[in-house]
Amino acid sequence: MKKLDRLILHVESLIFSAHQPIKVEEIRKALEDSMNYNPVEEEVNAALEFLTEKYRSPDFSFEIVEIDHGYLFLSKSTYHKTIGSFLKISSPRRLSKAALETLAIIAYKQPVTKSEIEKIRGVNCDYTIQKLLDKDLVSIIGRNDGPGRPLLYATSDRFMDYFGLKSMNELPKLKDFNIPESEIGDSSTILEEAIRNTNEN
Repeated sequence: MKKLDRLILHVESLIFSAHQPIKVEEIRKALEDSMNYNPVEEEVNAALEFLTEKYRSPDFSFEIVEIDHGYLFLSKSTYHKTIGSFLKISSPRRLSKAALETLAIIAYKQPVTKSEIEKIRGVNCDYTIQKLLDKDLVSIIGRNDGPGRPLLYATSDRFMDYFGLKSMNELPKLKDFNIPESEIGDSSTILEEAIRNTNEN
């Protein structure tokens, strides 16, 4: 077996076993540890290009997708409805309206404090933020310099994986929604709708 062919199989196995997007450097380190061989970045990229093209074939119901500078096997959009039907049965507990709304605010306003989130939503967010932390969709990235030094929240790496985003730039731009600053109550609903649409597309 040629060296590139062997490398392709090992890269394929790594992507298949990954639960989140695996980056080129992570692939190189895993190969170096298991094969006593440190492939250069160009070799790994060549393997990734071959595999990406391979799984574009209609013979496969899944493909390799680049997300947040990493690679992951995902089902093709043609089969999303079927998979969605199964997930409704097997995983009935989706993000609640409150969680989705809070997550949207964090995504667009990050880094953001709990009090800032509550000012927009108009309700206490302790429970909702904790649930998002438990689901690893948001993370604590530090403290604000203001009085009391409140915690700062931002979206996690899993957030982009969950919504299938390559980067945060793929979120709809807030300017597209024409949100007047005075309409605090309405803005959270628009933020929620923006992120919901991203999840559905």
